[in-house]
Amino acid sequence: MISVLELRSVRGTGGGPEKTILLGAARHDRRLYRVTVCYIRDIRDTVFGIDERARQLGVDYVEVRERHSFDRRIWRELVRLVRERHIDIVHGHDYKTNLIAWLLRQSTGARPLGTAHGWTGQSARERWVYYPAERAVLARFPRVIAVSSDVRDRLVRAGADPARITVLLNGIDPAAFRRDDGRRRAMRAALGIGNDVILIGSVGRLERQKRFDLLLEALAGVRRTHARVELAIVGDGSLRGPLETLANTLGLGPACRFLGHRLDIVDLHCAFDVFVQSSEYEGTPNSVLEAMAMETPIVATDAGGTRELARHDREAVIVPIQDVAALTAAIERVLNDPSAANARVAAARERVENDLSFEGRTRTLERIYDELMAGQPQTASAGDETGIRHA
Repeated sequence: MISVLELRSVRGTGGGPEKTILLGAARHDRRLYRVTVCYIRDIRDTVFGIDERARQLGVDYVEVRERHSFDRRIWRELVRLVRERHIDIVHGHDYKTNLIAWLLRQSTGARPLGTAHGWTGQSARERWVYYPAERAVLARFPRVIAVSSDVRDRLVRAGADPARITVLLNGIDPAAFRRDDGRRRAMRAALGIGNDVILIGSVGRLERQKRFDLLLEALAGVRRTHARVELAIVGDGSLRGPLETLANTLGLGPACRFLGHRLDIVDLHCAFDVFVQSSEYEGTPNSVLEAMAMETPIVATDAGGTRELARHDREAVIVPIQDVAALTAAIERVLNDPSAANARVAAARERVENDLSFEGRTRTLERIYDELMAGQPQTASAGDETGIRHA
């Protein structure tokens, strides 16, 4: 049996990586892999909720609590955890835990594995110190997982050996995401949405990378010709206040709803008529995967690994980043041509069922664990359509 420690540090409710980490831990073959999920939790964080999500999934979950971001006391606890649980692989998931995984190798002999989920922070310290340092550390790892080809390419430019990198797109459980007319009626009633309203939905943290400001401007443009179109944004973050102010300035008023952080994403998708991603940067967006599975027509920006999930004019309408006019035109195209939108919806559902299932992703991750323990180099490949690509 291979013993794996999934190590992550995050504040608040987290994001897409939490879905990948927790669902992966829950779905591993427990006869062959013993997976412990460990989160480094800041004791000042009052809204942290990942422990409850792990409990609901039946995941072996532990926490190491820190007083601040540079609390040296956590080191002794992590070393003890690795030794007591006879951890073979420490799998880091961010700049802090990837560094820790590398250092634990020196102290415990556990093999380091890093997943690069992308670099989404906007602070100067992240952009100029933490992220370059993480890429430099990952360049020394025996194996690295990149969530998109774009992330892989940035790692290679930072000096990582392409033969050690696997591009592994995020996956989804199609059975857990299915559209239901009954849930649609219930959710729209709960939101106060009339049957004659066309509801655009978007999901993500209210931070700069998601560019919800551009989506609000696009909505204002769409409403000039489609007066019954409204918008619901699911998520929270530091820009909620400024975005609400912008919505009022654009005259959107009650046509724009900020729903905050929600866990009932399936019910919400049932209420959506169109899903829009307006981001300027992504790793591999789980929100697009969910829209694909939920058979919601998709308009998305060409950010990060988005196009690798939903291909232009096959599963979605993909537009350039930071282009309000293109975003507006794409939404109008979906509204004006429902037949073509339905064809893309059917193709998207087929893709998540056949190429992007979470089950397939988990089995591939297990093969990476096996190869890392065996000391085997990665076999280069031209790639395929299963969501798994070799550099």
